[in-house]
Amino acid sequence: MSVVYDNIGELVTNDPSHGDGSPLGIIDDAAIVVDGDRIAWIGPSDHAPAVDDRVDCRKASVIPGFVDSHAHLIFAGDRSAEFAARMSGTPYDGGGIATTVSATRAAGDDKLADNLARLAAELLRSGVTTFETKSGYGLTVADERRALEIAGHVTDETTFLGAHVVPVEYRDRRDDYVNLVAGDMLAACAPRARWIDVFCDRGAFDIDESRTILEAGADAGLGLRLHASQLGPGQGIKLAVELGAASVDHCTFADDSDLEALASSSTVATLLPGAEFCTRARWPDGRRFVAAGVTIALATDCNPGTSYTTSMPFCIALAVRDMHLTPAEALRAATAGGAAALRRDDIGALAKGMRADFVRLDAPSYIHLAYRPGVPIIDTVVVGGTRMKESSNQ
Repeated sequence: MSVVYDNIGELVTNDPSHGDGSPLGIIDDAAIVVDGDRIAWIGPSDHAPAVDDRVDCRKASVIPGFVDSHAHLIFAGDRSAEFAARMSGTPYDGGGIATTVSATRAAGDDKLADNLARLAAELLRSGVTTFETKSGYGLTVADERRALEIAGHVTDETTFLGAHVVPVEYRDRRDDYVNLVAGDMLAACAPRARWIDVFCDRGAFDIDESRTILEAGADAGLGLRLHASQLGPGQGIKLAVELGAASVDHCTFADDSDLEALASSSTVATLLPGAEFCTRARWPDGRRFVAAGVTIALATDCNPGTSYTTSMPFCIALAVRDMHLTPAEALRAATAGGAAALRRDDIGALAKGMRADFVRLDAPSYIHLAYRPGVPIIDTVVVGGTRMKESSNQ
């Protein structure tokens, strides 16, 4: 059945060929025709072709579905006490991950799956139509494998993060753990993952350990991602560029040479404002990334310790206020930027032939995502042409 979503007051396409040629490609008084799970037509409402059904968007703003390219959703337990301590002045050092590892190992499959389903539903309600999630809270062959098996039931964008931290039982045998991750653990997890990731930072994995694991992942056919420069300066961003990683995430302490390397590459810098908010850390200056010509993404980094949010609108508002992005730059980073970070060309924008993933806002403009922080303006979420979530106003 073909459906037209018309009477759209402001349609953000992320296609600069539309509208005034800006990156958002805005069409006023627009319509989208959906046929099956794809967009069949897009343009001015008064030019829309005949269809089987009609949805009146009542002059609201419609945007591409958010693409959350960095999340940690397979876990058990709670770290609210750790959060409260940080808000009282205790600095974040990554050590709390061990708490979640212990709880996750002890949890049954059903408990992990139920928690994942809960968080995935929250993401959907916040307008996220595609999300990535990582393993990394098991840190044994069996626990990392089962995490990816559970994740594979809800998303195709699964990431093996056996190199999250060195678990306590390997504290004095780091080389043995690196060899395990790059060997038996990778062999068990690669068939269940699209990506491999490493936390390359102080207290986690150094540059040589990260290279060993990422190169083994590439040899196993996995795409590369990297956590880097969250806790301090380092060589992780340049390593990501050198190895052709799809994204390098956090980038809080990126220096000018890091930005130069990113700008000359296809590696996306994924900024994670929820992490800075929840750790009271310094904010990366998004203006520097944009001025340097770096492709950026925004993601939630949803995890139980340092960014326990599934709200992309909240992350957009933080990026505008505290990372100095414009509302347009933040929206594009949360949609087209996330798609680029996942190396996807079928999502993140609205054009004929692309997947019909979009969001109707209960607002006249996308600017309200930052202008009205904390207000639930996500009205209708369409995923693959199917209306998945509608507000009570619909």
